[in-house]
Amino acid sequence: MQIAYYPGCSLHASSELYDVQCRKVLKQLGLELKEIEDWNCCGATSAGKTDDFLAIALPARNLGIADASGLSEMLIPCSSCYNRTLVSQKILSEDSELKNRINSELSKKVEGKIRISSILDILVSKANSGEIAEKLIRRLEGLKPACYYGCLLTRFPCDVKISDNIENPQGMETVCKALGAEPLDWSYKTDCCGASAAVNDTDTSLFLMSQIIKDALARGANCLVTTCPMCQMNMDMYQNEVCERYGIQRKLPVFFITELLGIAMGFTPQEMQIDKHFIDALGLL
Repeated sequence: MQIAYYPGCSLHASSELYDVQCRKVLKQLGLELKEIEDWNCCGATSAGKTDDFLAIALPARNLGIADASGLSEMLIPCSSCYNRTLVSQKILSEDSELKNRINSELSKKVEGKIRISSILDILVSKANSGEIAEKLIRRLEGLKPACYYGCLLTRFPCDVKISDNIENPQGMETVCKALGAEPLDWSYKTDCCGASAAVNDTDTSLFLMSQIIKDALARGANCLVTTCPMCQMNMDMYQNEVCERYGIQRKLPVFFITELLGIAMGFTPQEMQIDKHFIDALGLL
C-alpha cells in the first residue's frame, strides 16, 4: 500500500536516521512511503511565533501538493510538522477567505481531502490489528521505557481531532507493549524539553530536561522513547551536560519508537543507525 510522506526538514538533516528507520520498518509492515514532490519547510516553531499568515501558508503549500498526489493519507513523523500541518488544514477548512487567498498563489490547490497521520496513528493501528506481532523476530523483554510524547504531539492552538488522550496519551505504550516491552506510567510524558529554546535559552531547557530525566529514573525506566526529532535530539545530545549540572548519576538511552520496532523486527542496531546516538544505546539492547 502506498501513502504520501512528508519528512520535513529534521528528517533530511539532524534526524536523518529517523527517515531511514521510518522507511525500513513501514516497508516491513506493507507500507510504501511516497515522499511528496518539492515540499517546503512547514515553518515549525519560528513561523508560528513570528507570522500568523506564514504559519498557515507554509504547510498549506505542502497540503496542496499532497492533495494533488492522488493518495488518501499522508504520514508526517515529526511532531512539530504534524502539529503545524494539521492546524493549517483545520483553519483553512473553516476560513474560506484565507483558503482562497492562499490558493490563489498556489499551482496545486489545497482541497482538504488528504488525511494527515502521525507515526503513532499508523503504528497503533498496526499493533491493534496484530500486524506488528506477526513481524516480530524478538521480543523486547526487560525494556522499561518511559514514553515521552513531548508538548507538540497532543497539544494544538485550535480544536483538532486526534486519536489519543490529550493529557495522558497511550499510543506509544500500546506499540511498546506489542513489542514485548514494559512501558511505565509516569508524570512527565507531555512536558516540554525546551525544544528550539535549547539554542537561545539553554539554562531553562537544561532544567526542563533534568526534570524529565529525574522522573523517568525515579519510575524505574531504563530508556526513553519518543517520536519527536527535537525531543530525541535534545534529550540525547544535551543529556551529559544535564546530568553533570544536576547531579544525575545515570543516563538513559533515547530511542525513536521506530528504532525499537526495527530491533524487534530483526534489523541490526547499525541498520537502524542506533550507533549514531550521543548516549550509548547499544549496551541496553
